[in-house]
Order: sequence, then C-alpha cells, then structure tokens
Amino acid sequence: MMKNLTPMSEDFNQWYTDIIQEAELADYSPVKGTMVIRPYGYAIWENIQKYLDNRFKETGHKNAYFPLFIPKSFIEKEAEHVEGFSPELATVTHAGGKELEEPLIVRPTSETIINHMFSKWITSHRDLPMLINQWANVVRWEMRTRLFLRTSEFLWQEGHTAHVTNEEANEEAIKMLNIYEEFVQNVAAVSVTKGLKSEMEKFAGAEKTYSIEAMMLDKKALQAGTSHELGQNFSKAFDIQYSDEKNKLQHPYQTSWGVSTRLIGMIIMAHGDDKGLKLPPNLAPIQVVIVPIIPKKDDKQLVMKKVEEINKLLEKHRIEIDDRDEVTPGFKFNEWELKGVPVRIEVGPRDIKNNKVIISRRDIDDSKHEVSLDNLSKEIDDLLTDIQNNMFKKSKDHMIKNTTHVESKDELIEKLNKTEGFVTCYWSENKKDEIEIKELTSATIRCYPLDNKETKKSINHKNKEGLFTIFSKAY
Repeated sequence: MMKNLTPMSEDFNQWYTDIIQEAELADYSPVKGTMVIRPYGYAIWENIQKYLDNRFKETGHKNAYFPLFIPKSFIEKEAEHVEGFSPELATVTHAGGKELEEPLIVRPTSETIINHMFSKWITSHRDLPMLINQWANVVRWEMRTRLFLRTSEFLWQEGHTAHVTNEEANEEAIKMLNIYEEFVQNVAAVSVTKGLKSEMEKFAGAEKTYSIEAMMLDKKALQAGTSHELGQNFSKAFDIQYSDEKNKLQHPYQTSWGVSTRLIGMIIMAHGDDKGLKLPPNLAPIQVVIVPIIPKKDDKQLVMKKVEEINKLLEKHRIEIDDRDEVTPGFKFNEWELKGVPVRIEVGPRDIKNNKVIISRRDIDDSKHEVSLDNLSKEIDDLLTDIQNNMFKKSKDHMIKNTTHVESKDELIEKLNKTEGFVTCYWSENKKDEIEIKELTSATIRCYPLDNKETKKSINHKNKEGLFTIFSKAY
C-alpha cells in the first residue's frame, strides 16, 4: 500500500525523497552514499541515454570505454585538476592480498586516463578531430548525499575531444552544450538558461566551463549539464603531440562535457506535485496506461478484447495495460499518477457500449473527459504533444516569474536572503566579492547567460563594466 507523500509545501526535500521511493525509482544501498536504481528509474535513464547517444553519433562522436581504476600519478599531472577533486577521491591501496606499488584512484572523471590514451593515439593532424564519448559510472566520495542529485557513485556520460585549434574546441564545447539544452527543453520539458561559469565555479583544469541552469519548483537552481573548453592544459600535462601540415609538433586543444543521473532528480523537482511524478511524454517509460474497468466477471472478456484493440491501435506509443485483479481501479489510478504516466485510459462495459473511453491527463488536475473510439488515435497523438508543450511552458513561466533584477550589491544580498529564485545583475568578476556573496547568502553565480552579452556598470565595482549574471541558491 502506498503511503501519503509529504506535501511539497511542508518539506520539499522529504517530498522529493518520498517520491523516489514510493514511485520505485531508486532505493538506498547498504553502502552509505550510494543508491540502487530500480527498473522504473533506470528506464528513464535508458530513454535519456537513447536520445543523447543518437545525437552524439549524429555529430560524429564514437563510444569507447576506459578503465574504472586510474593510477594516482595520472590524477596528479594536472595541478588544478587534482586540487579540485582531491577531497572526493576514493583510493585503492591494496588488491590481491598485497599493497599496491602505486595507489589507484577510482574514476571521479576520465580526463586523465583518456588523455593518456590520446597521447598514444594522436600523432598526426589527420587524427584530429578526435571525438570520443563514454557511458560509465564514476565515484566522488560525497559527504552529504541525496538520491540522484548527489551520490558517491553515479551514472553519466562524458565526452572528450581533441582539435587543431582553440576556436574548434570552443565551437565543440558550445555545440555539445546546445545538444544538452535541446534534450532538456524538448525531451525533459524543463526550461534552462545557457551560460558561462565564473572562474571560481568552473571545472578544475578547464579554461572555460559552460552550463545549462534549470529552476526547480522550490525555486533553487540545478546545474543540468556542463561543457568544458580545456585549452591545452591536459594535452601539455600528458604530452599529447601531433605533427601539423608543416611537420611541426603541436599540442591539440580539448574539450570535455557530461550529464548524469542527476537529470532524473531534475525531472522530479521540475514537474512533480503532491500526487507524485509528472513525466513528459517524450521521456516517459510508459506514455499511456490502459486500465480495464470490470465491474462483473462476465464483463471481463468483452472489456479485455476492446483493451487489446486499443493497445494495437496505439502500438506506436509506449503502452502499459494494468489488468491486475487484486487491486481496485482507484488504487491503480493513484499508483499511475504517482509514477507520472502522462495519459490514462479507462475502458469499461458502459464505455464500450457508447463507443467511448475515459481519458485523463497527468499534467492537469480534474482532466477526465470522454473520447470517441473512432478518434482515439489522433486524440492521443494530439494529447501527448499538448502535454509535452504544456509542461515546458509551465517550467518556462516558473523561471520567468521567479527571476528578479537588482541594481546594487546590497539589494542583491537582500533579495538572495529573502526570496528564492534567480536574481540577476551586472557583475564584474572578482573572487573576493563572489566568496562574500556566498558566505552571506549561500548563493553562487550560476552563469553569465550566453544570450545576453550586454555589459553595464557593475554593482560590485562602480568603475568597471559588468556582465549580465544570474545568482541563485542551488542543489
């Protein structure tokens, strides 16, 4: 029996945890900080993976796999990289019953091992660009964990590329950021802002870090994906060199980019309600659930025959038939609402007699309506499209409504402390000022949006021009 979810307004964090467990997305592992992804949660990840993998391959990237264990000396080759990751590293010192000559790091990210291999594979300008992607697990020993959002082990993809010029590398970083934006907005139905990270917030070892930033229902930000322009930092550290067209040795310019199972957390927190999940049709493992209504045993054959006809009619969609006898229709309705299935179809003997079915859409309350069986296929097509668009619109409207602009540093601090949401301003990058804002408000610079490159007098240095900037508290 499902328990009642903690109301979102009462405790958003507990509501989030309740949904994950009650909707059977994931569960806690015996190892603190890790999680077990259950079949329904993994099905969402598979749909994420399927879409992005196709897009990566369309843009010329090829999948590979690299070892989970990385020599400690590799991690230490790039100074900023090791400094950024050292608190989160898991280290293997013993194996096979003896102490290892060199400790091994359990993969926190794969820049170092991949660049070691790049140093063997890249010898000529004809080898470039090299476009590699990996689907894998990584380990970052987090002290404070939360299912999907921050766990010690998680699933992700990481792209790694090498190019002749810095311009090509930066174009690649932006291109992959655009693919992430495309997925999150068109498939996950979550509005995002693309932008450049501040120096303080960028990836360890990168020249530039780009991100997509989403706003959750509690108005906090979530970084949904990142793309890094690495310059020659790793190619020099790992001595990756190629002969150019004039037969001179050069270091390539590189990128890395990735998203993770944190996207599932984003989808929960961007769309859910007190009944449970709301999954966008383009991503949902089950797009339509058909619930037979069988008041009497004598009705079963008639109803199930019609259900099978409907199932065949809608076969291009992801369909589930819930024909369980041991639970009531009401229980089924609640369960599928909890699991966020976009459309529910009810089929009973009375409906069949009237050549109709009852349809409910998950994104809108009290949406039950009758549909003629003659128009069912088109109705479902149109309905799924409308649900997808409506969910994205709601997400976009939520971000717009909860974004405010300030004209002074004092006002920035006041807004960040008194309201949730995004606060924008014109900011001149300064690490000391950025740390001060974080200490006083717990908020950080989310990004400098790429769609607004206008500069104006900054709020933190009156004699300097500032970039349009988003501050927010974040996950």
